[in-house]
Amino acid sequence: MTLDMHFIDNGAGRRLAFQHTPGAGPTIVFLPGYASDMSGSKAVAIDAWARAHGRACLRFDYAGCGDSEGAFEDGTLESWRDDALAVIDHAAPGPVVLVGSSMGGWIMLLVALARPGRVVGLVGIAAAPDFTDWGFTAEQKATLAHEGRLLERSDYSPEPTVTTYAFWQSGEANRLLTGPIDLAMPVRLLHGQRDPDVPWQHSLTLAERLGSDAVQVLLVKDGDHRLSRPQDIDLILRAIEELLTRC
Repeated sequence: MTLDMHFIDNGAGRRLAFQHTPGAGPTIVFLPGYASDMSGSKAVAIDAWARAHGRACLRFDYAGCGDSEGAFEDGTLESWRDDALAVIDHAAPGPVVLVGSSMGGWIMLLVALARPGRVVGLVGIAAAPDFTDWGFTAEQKATLAHEGRLLERSDYSPEPTVTTYAFWQSGEANRLLTGPIDLAMPVRLLHGQRDPDVPWQHSLTLAERLGSDAVQVLLVKDGDHRLSRPQDIDLILRAIEELLTRC
């Protein structure tokens, strides 16, 4: 089945693209990583699983990404968090299980803090909260401050990865790992121990900071950052299914 593409205004003059699969129970919401979109292998696999099991699923693109309007370099962590909230409030007004990949794991936490009464579960895939702090060297931070943007070679695209100073500032203003994170819902954190981008120890730190006692960390010894191999996706789907059965 091919889903129709839908659009809503994000409140800042940009149309956001989303696809919604109707189904039972809480809606599974996939939150893409930095410079990614809803057409990635994990997002598509989760949607296919939801359709096969009669579960509701929501995928979308942040402004400036995928099929959504806007310029990528205009995006910040806060604006993409607000995009997520706008799409969720519009297309999934009931309970939701958030699945966040890399930067999407940071946005997942921010969305949960903004809608704690509606978020009933979290699944982080190489979740990367606070990466504007630990993910850049002092020299890179100086380049961002002086030049306004940073270009880096990407292992996932022929195009370089662009980070703007506005995004970096937004990230620094929304750091979470400096203290307790007041979230009480069940959480599953999956992380590859061969992840070259987000050290797997950060998932252990996040688990410690979360207020919930229902937190489990699953480490994949030979897993990379993407965790998109068939066996990795199976683990992600099992984590989602487990949380849904608790609701």
